[in-house]
Amino acid sequence: MRSILLTFDVEEFDLPLEYGVPVSVNEQMSVGKKGLDRLMEVLQDPEVDCTLFTTANFAVNFPADILELSKKHEIASHTFFHSSYKPEDLKNSREVLENIISAKVYGLRIPRMKKISPESIKLSGYTYDSSINPTWIPGRYNNLNMPRTFYFEGGIVKVPVSVSANFRIPLFWLAFKNFPYRYFRNIALQTLKKDGYLSLYFHPWEFVDLSKGKLPRMVVRKSGQELLEKLMRLIKDLKNEGEFMTVNNFLKKQ
Repeated sequence: MRSILLTFDVEEFDLPLEYGVPVSVNEQMSVGKKGLDRLMEVLQDPEVDCTLFTTANFAVNFPADILELSKKHEIASHTFFHSSYKPEDLKNSREVLENIISAKVYGLRIPRMKKISPESIKLSGYTYDSSINPTWIPGRYNNLNMPRTFYFEGGIVKVPVSVSANFRIPLFWLAFKNFPYRYFRNIALQTLKKDGYLSLYFHPWEFVDLSKGKLPRMVVRKSGQELLEKLMRLIKDLKNEGEFMTVNNFLKKQ
C-alpha cells in the first residue's frame, strides 16, 4: 500500500515580514489560528492522518487545540519561533511540545528549510528531519544534489518533501497554489507510484483569504475557501491511490 504524508507547518503568520510588510504579533497568531480552524474539515477526516510541524510559540498560545489534535495526528517540531532561530530552540521546542501533548515528539522541520547539522538534530532528541526540498528555488536554495527520497545521515532519517522524478518539479505549497489542478495531481500521482510514497506540505494560514494583503500574487492567489476546496479535491483523488499516515508511522513501516 502506498503512503501519503500530508503535513502542515502550524505556525504564526509572519510571511508578510519577508516582503517588508508589517504584521503585528497578535495578527500573526490570529491568522495562524483562523487557518487551523478552517482546516478542521480535513483534520477531522477519519481517513486522513497528518503530521503537524508546530512552532512551540504557536503551541504555547493555543495549547488546548494542539493537545486535542495530538490525539489523532502527529505533533512534530517547527522549532520555537518561525521568525528567529537559536541552536537551543531545537531542544527547547521539543520539550515544550512534549509537555503540552504529554507524548514524545520525534520529528523536526526547520522554518524555511534552512540547513542544520544532523548531529545537532540528533543531540536535541529527534529521530527524523523533514527540512529538505530537493529542488531548485531561485533565491532560496539549490538542493538538486540531494536525494529525492528518505535516507539516513548523522544518525537520523532525512525525509525530503516530494519532487517529481523527472526534472525535480516541486510539489510544495506554492506549486499547488499556482499549477493547474490536473497538472499538479498528475505529477503527484506519478511521484507516488515511482517512490511508493508522497510527502506534501502546506500552512494553515493559506486557507485564510489573503487577497487583500500586500503580498505577491503567487502567494495570495487561490487562498481561503477556494484553496481548501482544491485541497479536499486532491485528498479525495489520493485516497484511491494510497493511505494517509503520519511521517513517524510511515518510518516505522520501513
